[in-house]
Amino acid sequence: MEIKLESTIICPKCDHESKEEMPTTACQFFYECKNCKTLLKPKEGDCCVYCSYGTVACPPIQENKNCC
Repeated sequence: MEIKLESTIICPKCDHESKEEMPTTACQFFYECKNCKTLLKPKEGDCCVYCSYGTVACPPIQENKNCC
């Protein structure tokens, strides 16, 4: 399975979409929306903002590994 390193984060407050490159060595717990400046945090049960708001889950989850 090919690991995807890009994900589009969709802000739940303003629906702004931003394509981002995901880190491969750490989880990203916070992300500031480039449009409305809302600080996003992972939803309960998710390990990072990509798993909560991204179109693609983070690399460790894609590999069926524990994240962080």
